[in-house]
Amino acid sequence: MSEATPSTNLIDEISKLKAERNAVFLVHNYQSKEIQDLGDYVGDSLGLAYQAQSTDADVIVFLGVHFMAETAKILNPNKVVILPDADAGCSLEQACPAPDLEAFLKENEAKNYYVIAYINCSAGVKTLADVIVTSGNAIKIVNKAPKDRPILFVPDQNLGAWVIEQTGREMDLWAGSCYVHVEFTKDSIQKIKNEYPEALVVAHPECTQAVRLLADEVCSTEKMIDFCKNAASDDVIVVTESGMLNRLRKEVPGKNLIPGPTDKCSCADCRYMKMNTLEKLYLCLKNLSPRVEMSPETIEKAKAPMLRMLEQSK
Repeated sequence: MSEATPSTNLIDEISKLKAERNAVFLVHNYQSKEIQDLGDYVGDSLGLAYQAQSTDADVIVFLGVHFMAETAKILNPNKVVILPDADAGCSLEQACPAPDLEAFLKENEAKNYYVIAYINCSAGVKTLADVIVTSGNAIKIVNKAPKDRPILFVPDQNLGAWVIEQTGREMDLWAGSCYVHVEFTKDSIQKIKNEYPEALVVAHPECTQAVRLLADEVCSTEKMIDFCKNAASDDVIVVTESGMLNRLRKEVPGKNLIPGPTDKCSCADCRYMKMNTLEKLYLCLKNLSPRVEMSPETIEKAKAPMLRMLEQSK
């Protein structure tokens, strides 16, 4: 298959292979428009987890990053789970290696931490967690955490700080961050606000506090859709990874949706999310590779906090 510009023929070949494999395409909001357009489901981490749990497809193609595909495998150990590029990682996952977390918990064993792990982490970290959260359900789940144990929130310190602000719960925070969302700065967002004085600002909680304080709403990508639909202003500055604008422009066509700029560029692209391409999608379907594989023991240990999250999210 040629590596040339994606063509109708390539899309047709992907569709043919998808039918032959009885595959489902689960697509994260940060993927490119051409990939989102092929998705059976496009959404945030929580929505994708539910879809992964309920699918009856034989093959799950995860169009996102590696930890998301791992999540699908944890919830579907008997299904084939593939992703177009095995190197599509995540700075948050890299910020909290499982051996480092395990060593920290052993060193602080007397504290008996209740570990709340943001879903943007490896399967190994999930095995060490009491419960998983996403940006869409973190407040609800932290509010349900036991009161008699100190909480350790990993790996995103910005999301964790925002949850503390919203819940009043004390938590110790792991020093990790999303490299994309910390590129937004107070100055870069204020500058675009000055250009659009009537605009409202919606920001992801992975942003720093300085940026969150400039926002009219801080929420998950999924909740950004309703905010933009109901915004009193026609101008909305969207402070998250650029791929979200593709979905918003499709579902909220009547608004002027403005990408939040960074100090470096007019929008923010995640280099990992954008590693997936149509050509790689075709090849992974053709070869059923790269596959996500992990030991039954890891799957079993990681599944418990995942299921706890899904149950507590209802």
